[in-house]
Amino acid sequence: QVQLVESGGGSVQAGRSLRLSCAASGYTFNNYCMAWFRQALGKEREGVAIIDSDGSTSYADSVKGRFTISKDSAKNTLYLQMNSLKPEDTAMYYCAADPPACLVGYSKWSNYRGQGTRVTVSS
Repeated sequence: QVQLVESGGGSVQAGRSLRLSCAASGYTFNNYCMAWFRQALGKEREGVAIIDSDGSTSYADSVKGRFTISKDSAKNTLYLQMNSLKPEDTAMYYCAADPPACLVGYSKWSNYRGQGTRVTVSS
């Protein structure tokens, strides 16, 4: 049974940083493309970043240059380093695995996702 558990969310001021973590279990970690997507209150889900089994990454234009997705296969953990946070980054952030295609835009339709961790950025 695939389980994804996020942590690391919180409330920060604009310009600060946060690092989200996602502990994965129940499957062979490197078998799946993994991703982060987010959903702000009253808005649709938005793909944020994706990392393929070979380590290649891609990002939404809105976070490119500020966010970095990475993984530690030895720890079965996915990360999202978020720098220079903006109020518009405020959302619930979800870890996801096995999207229909390993593209940022598809991450919100992943077959597996965690329960989410909330990020609030104040101006």
